[in-house]
Amino acid sequence: MNYNATIMTDVPLTNRIKSFREARNWSQAELAERAGISRSGISAIESNRLTPSVDAALQLARVFECAVEELFGHFAEATPPEWAWPANHFPTRYWLGEVGGRTLAYPVEMPTAGQRLPDGVAQQPAPLDDKQEIAQRTLVIATCDPAAQFLVNLYERQSPFRLLILSRSSGESLALLAQGLVHAAGVHLSRVNESPGNAALVRDRLPAESWQLLRAAQWEEGLAVASDSAVRTLREATKSSLRWIGRLPGAGARRCQDELRGDSRLPQRTARDHRAVAEAIVNEWAEAGICLRLASEEAQLRFFSICEDQYDLCYSHRQAADPRIVALVKTIRSAEYRSLVNSLPGYRAADAGEVEVIRSGS
Repeated sequence: MNYNATIMTDVPLTNRIKSFREARNWSQAELAERAGISRSGISAIESNRLTPSVDAALQLARVFECAVEELFGHFAEATPPEWAWPANHFPTRYWLGEVGGRTLAYPVEMPTAGQRLPDGVAQQPAPLDDKQEIAQRTLVIATCDPAAQFLVNLYERQSPFRLLILSRSSGESLALLAQGLVHAAGVHLSRVNESPGNAALVRDRLPAESWQLLRAAQWEEGLAVASDSAVRTLREATKSSLRWIGRLPGAGARRCQDELRGDSRLPQRTARDHRAVAEAIVNEWAEAGICLRLASEEAQLRFFSICEDQYDLCYSHRQAADPRIVALVKTIRSAEYRSLVNSLPGYRAADAGEVEVIRSGS
């Protein structure tokens, strides 16, 4: 059936057809064939020269498996970007991202600061530069994955979008997701094949709605010690008087630490992520700590394996059709991603790309 487009009205409409199409790597001709609309009609709709008829809009929504409102809707009155959280000082550099209809400014932070240029510099809390195009093509993920930059590289090569990584523990990542400050949260508080897995954490900590868990990897977690340490076994390490660098509550590694040390006194110092643990040992601020095999081997430390965690990316079921999320799922399901993950020390991609839909709250 060939659906026509109608002449555009005076009321401006949002139009995300192009971004939805590009997230799937479809040409205009392929979308036209799938939706029963001429290629010239698709071109005119994407360029805002024409607005689709009701039938055409419904067909496009069916093809993209989303609501019509996600493709077309009236522009809200333009509002300036708001801070995701207060900056510590001014002037300050920041990145922009659009999450749930809000344009958010994220103060630049490590380690991403060394990998991505800022979108602007704020001399004072307000106003901020309004760069909607940059914000709308940015996917924001909070995660502690030390290999996240590899995902960034693949994602940006395979899609027209960019990926902003915020380094946070599993608990902190879920808190940001619950507040609507990120699109997805990385979680690894469950062992591989442990029922009900990370779903239990999502049900407990996120608002009552449907969520999706995207399987990203399984990874090996354990105890890292200096390469020249006299400790030769995990048992020796737990019995010795090594100076530990601890992990913060809410981190997947904290569970591992607590299980290993039992009622031992908590370490005086803590690290925010896996590489920080390795750095503390290399610089002799500590002699032992829990991290991933990847971080340990990068720092050339000795590693004692303890467990294998399931690492998932959680996002709202309502956002599953967002082209940025669609592109993320496609990237993680790609052969290139699986090959990369399987090449990393301690990582496996056995079920990467599988999606579990769960309902949180009561």
